[in-house]
Amino acid sequence: MAEEQTKRFTKRNLPAPVRAAVEAALGRKAEDLCVLDLRELSSFTDFFIIAHGNSSRQNVAIAEAVETALKASGRRPLSVEGREAAEWVLVDYGSLVVHVFSRAARDRYGLERLWGDAPRLDF
Repeated sequence: MAEEQTKRFTKRNLPAPVRAAVEAALGRKAEDLCVLDLRELSSFTDFFIIAHGNSSRQNVAIAEAVETALKASGRRPLSVEGREAAEWVLVDYGSLVVHVFSRAARDRYGLERLWGDAPRLDF
């Protein structure tokens, strides 16, 4: 079963909300974007989207673009944190959590390392 699930985890087969969030973030020039599939590893979410921007202003723009894109399909975040300082903006949709970091904060927190066992797609 795990092998089957991993096989399904491709850029083409991403769930629509995840794909929409990725496209919105990339449209705002998010850098080093990756999607982690946490369905087999976590009980609190299915996917992480992790990216960084080059300024706090860009980080906010990336997070807002994701919110706008998902709002179009009727999805609203359960919570949004970190928008003020914008070193780490977290947009939580329950089954999808979007993390937009500054480059320094991304290196410091190392979510990709922490969830290193998760299947990963890079964009």
